[in-house]
Amino acid sequence: MELFAAIESRTSAARLTVPGPSAEHLERMLQAAARAPDHGRLRPWRFSVLDADARERFAEAAASAKRTAMPGLDAEQFAAERAKQLRAPTLVVAGCAVRRDNPKIPEIEQVLAVAAATQNFILAAHALGYGVMWKTGVAAYDPGVKAVAGLRPEDHIVAILHLGTRAG
Repeated sequence: MELFAAIESRTSAARLTVPGPSAEHLERMLQAAARAPDHGRLRPWRFSVLDADARERFAEAAASAKRTAMPGLDAEQFAAERAKQLRAPTLVVAGCAVRRDNPKIPEIEQVLAVAAATQNFILAAHALGYGVMWKTGVAAYDPGVKAVAGLRPEDHIVAILHLGTRAG
């Protein structure tokens, strides 16, 4: 797909279904992400492709984070929140492993590099024929959710990417 056509035709998917990206396509998306602008070449991005077990743990942690933020969440709402994380066939967490050992590169610039990498990832997914939803919410700020994605509490989740084939 030509670059401007990809940019001009990309939209967030409303619903996703199987199949999700193949391992080869995920690798291409990750390679595209790694070409993002990155002041200081710190490569602060950490893309975690969650396997089936990690997706279950992630969904549970995300629902628990919502319950912490909204203590009145009943069992049905908890289950719905958990199910949201499992709707798409593939879940990828774009994280920023902040480097504080380089005072020349502020934290915000590292986070922005991850956002740029995420956009590259999304454009690559689109060019390969997949739909993507970029989500965050309460889960993105919760230390337990970050841990499931392999991040430290002081790191950032920049995007929770739901990938699959567009439905409808």
